[in-house]
Parts: sequence; structure tokens; C-alpha cells
Amino acid sequence: MNIGQAARRSGLSAKMIRYYESIGLLKPATRSDSGYRLYQAEDLHTLAFIKRSRDLGFSLEEVSKLLTLWQDRGRASADVKTLASQHIAELNRRIEELVSLRDTLGDLVAHCQGDERPDCPILKDLANGASCCH
Repeated sequence: MNIGQAARRSGLSAKMIRYYESIGLLKPATRSDSGYRLYQAEDLHTLAFIKRSRDLGFSLEEVSKLLTLWQDRGRASADVKTLASQHIAELNRRIEELVSLRDTLGDLVAHCQGDERPDCPILKDLANGASCCH
């Protein structure tokens, strides 16, 4: 199938498929006589694997490691579990950071009168945070 068909079937854009090929996540496509990329069912399985991994938030570097493990039938599942566990720890760290940001902004919004006066604790806090750069 051509890249457009592969894109439709994989749920990825043709641009992303070309990108994944250029960085080595996907093996180079065979080419037709006229130079068009041609993809096989195996390529669709790899694209589905990449897409699902990215949907779960794995970085491109992590996806590369997962692909290597997936393609290595002699791998230890412990290696996969370790990588996934590290990813969970990073997700938890980011969640904590986002919760802290949400709570801080929530406090600022709660202290803002939201009326016609120009005094605004939200802008005051943002300006105070920028004072380090003067």
C-alpha cells in the first residue's frame, strides 16, 4: 500500500510516517518503480505499535527501546516492565507538578476580586515571578 493508505489505516499522518522512517523507528519503505513508498502489513503493525506507545506518552527514545524489545523474541519481560515502570514514575512526577500548578493558580484566582478595580493578584504574582530577570 502507498503512504496515504498506510496513513489512513494506521491513524498517523503521512508526514509522521515519513518522520518515523527518517529517525529509524520504521525501516525504510520499499519503493515502487516510480519512487513511491510502499508499505507492507508488517509496517502497519510497527506503526500501530509506535502510535500506541506515543498515545501512552512514551518519548521517541523510549519508543525506540520498546521497539527493540518488541522485535527481540529473546528479551526478558523484566526489561519491558522496568522501562514502563520508569515511565509511570515520570508520569507521576509530571502529574504532581501539574497539580501544584493548578492549585497555585486556583489560589490566585480565589484571591482575585474579579471586579472593575485594576488590582489583580494573578498579575501581581506573575510580575513578581519575573523580577528575577531584571
